[in-house]
Amino acid sequence: MIKKQGTILIVDDNRNILTTVRMLLDPIFHNIITIANPNSIPAKLREEHPDVVLLDMNFSSGINSGNEGLFWLREIKSLSPKTEVVLFTAYADIQLAVTGIKEGAADFIVKPFDNEKMISTLLEARDKNKTADKAVGKHSGKAAHSVMYWGDSEAMTNLRHVVEKVAATDANILITGENGTGKEVLANEIHRLSARSSKKMLPVDMGAITETLFESELFGHVKGAFTDAKVDKPGKFELADGSTIFLDEIGNLSYSLQAKLLTALQRRSIVRVGGSTQIPVDVRLVCATNRNLQQMVNDGEFREDLLYRINTIHLELPALRQRKADIVPLANRFLRQYGDIYNKTNLRFSDEAEQKLTSLPWYGNIRELQHTIEKAVILSDGGMIAAEDIDGGNQTRREKPLEEVQTLDEMESRMIEKTIKECEGNLSVVAARLGISRQTLYNKIKRYGI
Repeated sequence: MIKKQGTILIVDDNRNILTTVRMLLDPIFHNIITIANPNSIPAKLREEHPDVVLLDMNFSSGINSGNEGLFWLREIKSLSPKTEVVLFTAYADIQLAVTGIKEGAADFIVKPFDNEKMISTLLEARDKNKTADKAVGKHSGKAAHSVMYWGDSEAMTNLRHVVEKVAATDANILITGENGTGKEVLANEIHRLSARSSKKMLPVDMGAITETLFESELFGHVKGAFTDAKVDKPGKFELADGSTIFLDEIGNLSYSLQAKLLTALQRRSIVRVGGSTQIPVDVRLVCATNRNLQQMVNDGEFREDLLYRINTIHLELPALRQRKADIVPLANRFLRQYGDIYNKTNLRFSDEAEQKLTSLPWYGNIRELQHTIEKAVILSDGGMIAAEDIDGGNQTRREKPLEEVQTLDEMESRMIEKTIKECEGNLSVVAARLGISRQTLYNKIKRYGI
């Protein structure tokens, strides 16, 4: 029995052929993507990373030269050298297909095609790709697979164009957007496309570092600097030397600590706690926040000079409800992901489920969608995810009336959520009003999923 694995992209302007080939290959490939317009090829290569592309050689009506196929063959091999390309051609174009093989195609299939021949040819191409992957290894710098899903919305298309321009530079980048929109994923994509990608990006959750440990965590300390400093320890900036450091939740940094961060960025060097030696650091800085830093500057809560330093390039991630066309494709990606994890690989969404997915507002954005699909996969019994299996979307964000609150946890969660709303998301003010530390507040927000 043939093992169902791998991803194939089928490109043909004849939709009947796309349907027929998809049905034929469904028992063979785990993920099958079909497109009728070759102009979508670059986007699909970035998003899906197919092992094999089955590529028609003619697309424009009345043109049968095969030059379009050769052009897109070159584009595919340029954009994704490891992807194997099998040409799909009419009998009269066999000579052109031979030319294609000389230019990097793995093989060709002649129309009308023989089912067994097609399967064996595509299996050979798929297995060739898998063998090459093992030879290259897992760590390949820029060739490492991206988990970023760009989709087809105008906002994301424009964002991608900017990212592709600035990623290769060392410009500091500020990523903003609502919770759950994928700011760290975008930061990883920027790093992957940069000249620093041979080293790992170092993420730092600024909201999870207490004020007393801030300098030690970011800049390191020397032995004896404080009671528990038994040995010299490098900080995050030293560890990220030559790479990218990602400062998440930068808006949660207190005003006093902002000055210390700014000094390190201006000098491009750090001093370990308890030490006196300036240690040069070469880092590319990417920051993220869901807060309005300019408003915080106006309110005297964020240093304007620090904002200028971290905000050379500003990237805004749109909310998921602003890119509705991407909801179902994203849901399908999560369906495949959790189908593999929970050994339920043949799951599909019903039409009604897809309609429900698109209709929900997803205030928790991609993170909420991901958790909803995981839950649906875990609870699924058959091969189809129905509309009633989609339990998400947080449609109303309705606060529970006090009489409906049953537990202390519910009361605390409601109090925190209400105070955050009243303080317009300013967590420092929220913590002060509730009489708890920012770290405690942050932990409770995570605990209650606020």
